[in-house]
Amino acid sequence: MRKALLLVCLILNSYLLFAQKIVTGKVVDAKTGTPLAGASVKSRLGKAGTSTDNDGIFKVQVAGSNDVLEISIIGYSPQSFPLNGQSEVTLALQPAASSLQDIVFVGSRGAGRAKTETPVPVDVIKVNQVGLPTGKMELTSLLNMTAPSFNYNKQSGGDGADAIDLATLRGLGPDQTLVLVNGKRRHQTAFVALFGTRGRGNSGTDLNAIPEASIDRVEILRDGASAQYGSDAIAGVMNIILKRDVNHLAVSAGYSAYYDHKYNSLNSVQPNQYVTGSWFDGQTFTFGLNHGFSLGRQNGFLNYSLNFMSQGKTFRQVPDTNIFSNPKALPVNNVRRAMGDGSVTSGGIMINSEIPLAGTRTTFYAFGGYNYKNSNVYAYSRNFTGHPERFPNDGNGNLIFVPGIMHFAGPASISYTNPVNINSASDIYYNPKEDVHITDASLSFGLKGDIAEWDWDLSNTAGGNNFHYYGDGTFNASLGAAGATRNHFDDGGFYFFQNTINLDVSRQYKSVAEGMTLAFGGEYRYEQYSVYKGEQASYLNYSTQPVAYPNGDTTYPATGAQGFPGFQPADVRKATRSNIAGYGDVAIDITKAWLVDGAVRLENYSDFGFVNTYKFATRVKLPNHVNLRASVSTGYRAPSLQQINFSNTESNVIAGVPSLVKIAPNYSPITRAAGIPDLKQEKSVNASVGGTWKPVNNFTLTVDGYWVKITNRVVLSGTFQATDNTLNSKLTSALQALQVNSAQFFANAVNTTNYGLDVVADWSQTWGRNKLSVLLAGNLQHMNIDKVNVPAELNDTYLHQQTFFSGREQYFVKASAPPAKVSLNLQYDVNKFTVGTHFTYFGQIKLEGYGYSGDNSLLGTGKQGDPNLIGTGITPVVNLGADQSGPLVPEIFDYHGKVVSDLFFSYRFSKKVSLFWGVDNIFNVHPDLGIVPGANAQSFDGETGGPWDAVQMGYNGMRPFAKLAVNL
Repeated sequence: MRKALLLVCLILNSYLLFAQKIVTGKVVDAKTGTPLAGASVKSRLGKAGTSTDNDGIFKVQVAGSNDVLEISIIGYSPQSFPLNGQSEVTLALQPAASSLQDIVFVGSRGAGRAKTETPVPVDVIKVNQVGLPTGKMELTSLLNMTAPSFNYNKQSGGDGADAIDLATLRGLGPDQTLVLVNGKRRHQTAFVALFGTRGRGNSGTDLNAIPEASIDRVEILRDGASAQYGSDAIAGVMNIILKRDVNHLAVSAGYSAYYDHKYNSLNSVQPNQYVTGSWFDGQTFTFGLNHGFSLGRQNGFLNYSLNFMSQGKTFRQVPDTNIFSNPKALPVNNVRRAMGDGSVTSGGIMINSEIPLAGTRTTFYAFGGYNYKNSNVYAYSRNFTGHPERFPNDGNGNLIFVPGIMHFAGPASISYTNPVNINSASDIYYNPKEDVHITDASLSFGLKGDIAEWDWDLSNTAGGNNFHYYGDGTFNASLGAAGATRNHFDDGGFYFFQNTINLDVSRQYKSVAEGMTLAFGGEYRYEQYSVYKGEQASYLNYSTQPVAYPNGDTTYPATGAQGFPGFQPADVRKATRSNIAGYGDVAIDITKAWLVDGAVRLENYSDFGFVNTYKFATRVKLPNHVNLRASVSTGYRAPSLQQINFSNTESNVIAGVPSLVKIAPNYSPITRAAGIPDLKQEKSVNASVGGTWKPVNNFTLTVDGYWVKITNRVVLSGTFQATDNTLNSKLTSALQALQVNSAQFFANAVNTTNYGLDVVADWSQTWGRNKLSVLLAGNLQHMNIDKVNVPAELNDTYLHQQTFFSGREQYFVKASAPPAKVSLNLQYDVNKFTVGTHFTYFGQIKLEGYGYSGDNSLLGTGKQGDPNLIGTGITPVVNLGADQSGPLVPEIFDYHGKVVSDLFFSYRFSKKVSLFWGVDNIFNVHPDLGIVPGANAQSFDGETGGPWDAVQMGYNGMRPFAKLAVNL
């Protein structure tokens, strides 16, 4: 009997063993094909279960060929899948129609989490959704409209800043935000921002160099993450996720133009005084294409995207110049007669691919692209009456008139080319053009897979940015008569290259508490920065003797190409450095409601030494779908190679007069003569606390407060004047020998504290064929300048302290953290038709000018109003009254908060074709004029040379647009 029972048991056990089998597969998004990490996979008949890895791949034991797999993940409809004898499957999940959840990976080294359940705040921006119903044509401007604490302003007249739209998070510097593409570090631009309200003295990443058609979504981690991703993630991390679509062709084309019936230069009462365009200017055409196809039989793919954009110039001036009768009038702007945005032509390609290696659990991947951009912008005007030495002459001071480049401010008569007939009312002028050519190239490739439940990823990412200046429609007056025909110059430029090798390893432990993810890895990064010189005629002075000009001046003709003097041999530099780092990250679900995450990172810079950074974050789930979260972290950012090594002579406008400013590198003897020490690292402490509430599927509220303290911020110093005899004579003599008016330096000038609040509320309601969506996103913040780190050699007098970093420079730092930006988006869909609005409130900021005026009774006192301070930006003042005879008042430009309103429509002709049209800034709202009310006579003293400084809302006015989207 016992033998019979034993035999039966053996037979049954053999049957069960035979029935058990292993099934492998992949879980993907049904719409995009994107692998879904962290999806639960369970056997219905057996007890086995598992979850997908970062590539969406799983392996599970099932109870026979007729078992059923049950798949689930937050944000997707659960699915039951009968095996029917299959041992290898691909399972496509449909996004849950009523769910507003997004699964995000940035901020976590393990599987993704729903964005409302992360321990730190993360925004998810679907580029296709926000990019079509607006006249904004570039990624940076789209994100500025959508993300609460994302800020940028379009620069004009900033010596290259017109071509690069540098953005910030939470009011910090653009180089304090790390940008990733598919989780891999993106290289920065070689450019350093020198003028304008945002990012002075900083570099950053050119987001517009990534083709918009290639982007699926952008994840914005609004929290310090240096311990997880690297030392430059003080403000946060942006992770750009590329598309993975296959067998799907998406094509889009768009057109927009500005129609500013108020400030278009054509509207001026004296149009001869300005360069003008058309009533519809800034005309922009865009084209985007995305397509993909499968590779091999293991769900491999290759997705590629193309982008093209052509954008024309804009021209803006205040129309009325009668300041004696109209309080809203400004005098003729002879500082910058061609004020407005430059033109841009750009095109790029991006690829994204993966190929699973047959017979292994390893996948090869590669992505990268190339982008070319040409920006052409008018520089400040050169007027013969004020500065004849900037014009070609016959050797006796007489103007050589060059048609097509030079213009008549008064009646167009050739007799006015005679110097005796030229005056301020009938001047002759020209506007040099800065022509910038930028190339971006990047390539990332690697292998990833899993071994014994450990996920691993080994990659190499290389990228470079080349920034090349040319001068066009300009002159080197020192060439004499021959200079009249030399109108194009190669000014040189700079290049930045970065190569990063990463190894990332992670594992999920389901049996530890309620789940634990352990991650660690290493990084080696190599960087190279170089400055290359321009042609000799772009920077050299060929004059051997001074020239007597008709205005009575006897002086040497101006040096180099006007607009942007070329880089000189003394500027040439090639610098390199390396960085090696290791990190560890542990995230534990202590209970089903309580998550704790900690990270540590060790780094060693070849030029700045060893550093360690830390982060701790936690999240607690409470009843009623409430999540509370908090974090604290430290950060460290070494000065960039650009900040250490940049050197050039720039054009700027000071008190209405174009001037040459020497930007001296940190290693220069000129910098040492000014008393500026070696640059050192920035350090930060970052804390945040907030939460989310999702009471129902169609409503989500997130509220997060933050506090960021940074010491030794690297910014651009104040202006050191060549005529200031209180400064070190070695410095002033060096500046005079260079024939420049002043100098500025990179310095660890300030300690700051930023604190603020981010609020995002998202609600939608569907009934029948109708849907109403409401999105409110706001950021309120404030920046304190805790300390100005005046070097010992400059800390002797108030004048020297202000020269190093004046109140004017402090205003510019604070303007990088505007106190408020709130957007309200409303959208109503019915059948195939959509109507929507965007309302964006841009908060108040204040800036200072350079100072036009002074009081002779205060001469030599160093106090506000001292005539010696005119044009220095130190406690600047202006005179009230159209005749400039009124009392002196501080020169503070108050840009009050204003609301910009957009209106858009769309119609879906079919599932494949949709049309979008509308008007941005439908009420043609502009910033306040950059003047002191009542001191209109003393205008154009900002950094654009025009009626406004560069502020977030822009000054171009109303913008109609239309876009066509085709999906096949």
